[in-house]
Amino acid sequence: MTTTTSQQELFRFLEDRFACAQACADCALACALRASLLDPDGSKEHDLARRKGIQCAEACEATCHVLSGQPEQSERRIRAQLEWCRDVCLECADVFDRHPGAEAAAKTSRTCAQACADFIATLR
Repeated sequence: MTTTTSQQELFRFLEDRFACAQACADCALACALRASLLDPDGSKEHDLARRKGIQCAEACEATCHVLSGQPEQSERRIRAQLEWCRDVCLECADVFDRHPGAEAAAKTSRTCAQACADFIATLR
């Protein structure tokens, strides 16, 4: 492997890491906003959507923090964080799908889940 190839791989890895962190930041914002619009004293379904939105925002925020942190973090820790975020985002999107007006937040959650899955694939 040449130095140029190694540098290209490193740049690609950092670009993928940044893209995933950006998707997580976007998702955290969208889910927090969506959760804030749901009445905490509403139906059980609204309560579930609000709680999932908050959980998703927290998972995405934590993942963005991990991805924005020190590059020498263990691959195992990063992978676990990404898998957790991906799973939470998909659960959140499924719940948001059942709520009129939450389509954009559901889409953003799925986009984040896909970005996490894509970045996980680069770790293998």
